[in-house]
Amino acid sequence: MHLHLHSYYTMLESAASIDALVEKAVAYNLKSIALTDKNGMYGLIRFAKRAIEAGIKPVLGAVIDDPSAEEINAVLIAKNNQGYSDLCKIITVRKLNEDFSLIDLIKSKPENLIVISSSVKLISAIEPYPDFYIELVVTKRNKTEARKLYQIAVNRGFNFVASNPVFFIEPNDFELHKLLCAIRLNSTIDELNESDLQDKEFYFKSPDEMKIIFRKIPEAISSAERILDKCNVDLKLGEYKYPKYELPDNSPAYELLRYIAYEGLHKRYKKVTDVEINRLEYELSVITEMSFVDYVLIVWDLVKEARRRGMVTIGRGSAANSIVSYCLGLTDVDPIKHNLYFERFLNKGRSTPPDVDIDFSWKERDEMIKYIFDKYGYENVAMISTTVTFRARSAFRETAKAFGISDNEISRYSKFIPWTNAANLPNISSLFPESKTLNFEIEPWKSIIRLASRIADFPRHLSIHPGGLVITPKPITNYTALEYAKNKGLGLIITQPDMYSIEDLGLIKIDILSQRSLGVLRDTIESIKNSKLKSRKSEKP
Repeated sequence: MHLHLHSYYTMLESAASIDALVEKAVAYNLKSIALTDKNGMYGLIRFAKRAIEAGIKPVLGAVIDDPSAEEINAVLIAKNNQGYSDLCKIITVRKLNEDFSLIDLIKSKPENLIVISSSVKLISAIEPYPDFYIELVVTKRNKTEARKLYQIAVNRGFNFVASNPVFFIEPNDFELHKLLCAIRLNSTIDELNESDLQDKEFYFKSPDEMKIIFRKIPEAISSAERILDKCNVDLKLGEYKYPKYELPDNSPAYELLRYIAYEGLHKRYKKVTDVEINRLEYELSVITEMSFVDYVLIVWDLVKEARRRGMVTIGRGSAANSIVSYCLGLTDVDPIKHNLYFERFLNKGRSTPPDVDIDFSWKERDEMIKYIFDKYGYENVAMISTTVTFRARSAFRETAKAFGISDNEISRYSKFIPWTNAANLPNISSLFPESKTLNFEIEPWKSIIRLASRIADFPRHLSIHPGGLVITPKPITNYTALEYAKNKGLGLIITQPDMYSIEDLGLIKIDILSQRSLGVLRDTIESIKNSKLKSRKSEKP
């Protein structure tokens, strides 16, 4: 039975709690639930995948606020695939454009989105329409506000819906919520005000609890059921969305791949035998059958352009097992001579795209990234984010700071904590020799260690993947939302989902890696050339 919408308003808490959220939904026998990060879709793909695996329909949305006033906000939920794409675009504009106006957006009545809001400023600025709902959240702390919103809905003819934003799974997780708020606000737990914290009742309530809360207005529950029934997004997770390698004459990409592969075959081998031909034909058939032709050509084009510019580059990893890679010049290892198995690089049972890691000099990598953006379009390319999570040392340090412990005292302990999972903190002294002198059996250390271990692998912040970028066949905001990297001043724009979610979406990732030794190699070659040139000049009479 569909009952209510659940919202996670912060990336910090939502992404690491997705498994617990879905497990609770299964326990409550819910058919669908919604996840709505604040101004983001950080955990949305992971949530959708996990929910589908559990037999629950994922309802995809986000809480969007106005840059001018945080109290002007609304939950936007995608009704269909177009609604999901619209949501990605809206989040991107909200993150990249300070002139974004939520009120103007809602006034336009976005037809593929359900809008839910308890913002009086927003509600007073618009007229009722079928897909707009006033959000009714009833707790001891906000009963008066809920009554006012209900009267506005009745008096002005707005739809209304029962809701219960979820910031923690169980009621006793409020302690963890306080810790995360303190970390986010760079404060201590004791310094937090009530306004800094969410309501203690914002835990994952059961269907029976929601029925009791809204027993006097059961139509609010019915509205939630209708909304959830109305929202049906199919992200086609695992189905690849390939960018196309455009040819001037629109000829089939496979013909070009086959031509350059055979051209390279005769360059690489002095005498071509049936062994090389059969291997090449087999690999080409697998690449074609799995629809990776365009991907291989894109990587080939990148390497070809780098060499045209005089750059030193090399491919590595499992791509070296492929004779196609060898013939295209992506790698320099002969897989026939060394008896390397192509299946390690690509086989029909593989669920992810092939991965060709291309190394460039650290001096030239950015130039090649710019080439990709210029060639495939800035609207179709983005750097991929990576989620920096709490490990043992960072979890310990941030939790101790939230307890008001000084930096000097924290450092006395943290230097004996190895780089390990924060879940190991309660047993750290027995697990690692360097930690054997640590004694956390007295307060406040006992509580610090207990809480720090609970934020193991929680997201801390977004960063930039060291080499990954994504190329999409249509504008990238059809598939995912974007935002500035941590240092906004650099102007780098990254995907909100990390590489794992990008791959789940079926988007193609290319790794453009920086290798300092290639820069040294090139500098050495140039130095030798210049030295020889000077020597020749000095020898002239």
